[in-house]
Amino acid sequence: MKRFTNIFKEESCYRSFFFSLLLSAIGFGLYKGVIDNYMAEVVKIQEFDRGVTEFFRELPGLMLIFILALFYKSTAERVYKIGMFIMVVGMTMQTFISPVKWMVILAIFIYSTGEHMQLGMKNTLSLEYSREGKGGQALGYQNSIYQIGNLLGYVAVIVAFALVQSSNLFVPTFVVAAVFMLVAMLVSLRLTGESKTDKTKSRFYFRKKFTKYYMLEVFYGARKQVFFTFGPYVLILFYGADAGTVSLLFAVSAIACFVLAPMVGKIIDSVGYKSVMIADTLILVVVCFFYGYAHHLFSMQTAFIVCCVNYVLDSVISLASMASNVYVQDISDSRDEMRATISTGISVNHLITIFIALLGGWIWKVLGVETLFLISALLGLCNSAYAATIKVPSKK
Repeated sequence: MKRFTNIFKEESCYRSFFFSLLLSAIGFGLYKGVIDNYMAEVVKIQEFDRGVTEFFRELPGLMLIFILALFYKSTAERVYKIGMFIMVVGMTMQTFISPVKWMVILAIFIYSTGEHMQLGMKNTLSLEYSREGKGGQALGYQNSIYQIGNLLGYVAVIVAFALVQSSNLFVPTFVVAAVFMLVAMLVSLRLTGESKTDKTKSRFYFRKKFTKYYMLEVFYGARKQVFFTFGPYVLILFYGADAGTVSLLFAVSAIACFVLAPMVGKIIDSVGYKSVMIADTLILVVVCFFYGYAHHLFSMQTAFIVCCVNYVLDSVISLASMASNVYVQDISDSRDEMRATISTGISVNHLITIFIALLGGWIWKVLGVETLFLISALLGLCNSAYAATIKVPSKK
């Protein structure tokens, strides 16, 4: 506890903030651990419909700049609490509605709207509550606490489905997740500070010198969306993975990223962001090949294991996306310009992901899963080729 008091201002609401964050992370872990299987097994959402679902889940990310503009006079604490309330509404809807496609998609859209509203506020509050010069450590603790909460949720799903092999567990899991979200919202009401929202997130910021960064975000958003949306769904529809298995995979990925993130950061600092940008997408080509073609090379059981390993590997190499932020930092004239550019990059990322979600579902349905991941591999090669054109500024 003493370590926390050395990092955060004693008079701030950091305790309530982190407790709320932990509870909501557990709720999300429970929700994420079962939602893909629920859509596939109960709602009967197939390949193309999964792309439609992801389109509406990502849409709030694209709309975020306009949503936050409505709350430009509000404090970060208030926006955080409003986002939490919307998440509770979406999760509660998921609990009580009938398993009808459009209703499930609506609930996902509402939950995602609240989740996206909170994204920037989490960083803002962590920085506002931290002592001078401790911002990096504050963000690190924030990320760690959220990852721990996710893991607890995943583990709960793994245990539940190991003890009771039944689709009847989906709704009870949503109920428990909604309860965690509700308690998290009640705890968040104790956030009484007056932290200012980050105004760089309320407008687009384009400059010619960041063109390569925006293009890299386009390639990264496209290839990321293929794995994020269709990776687990391939395991469920193609290999028959249950919710416990999928949650175990999420848990292993989270642990791997938690452990290896600092190492990836050190690699970026030591070999340079350009080399990492090129290398990570070359590795992605191998990952995509095995994910799309493993069932042609191995037995179904072995192919399933190969795909699980490659899913974790993709999660790890996705950490290399930090390199593009370091690139922006390197060529920015100020911290404000850096934050504004990264915020615009996130919007560009979301713009491409919502269309890739729709297109990816159609490609899988019409041309097959092999073609879907082959295209993802080609996007990776384009990313590497484009990253190779970056000119690293000479250090003074």
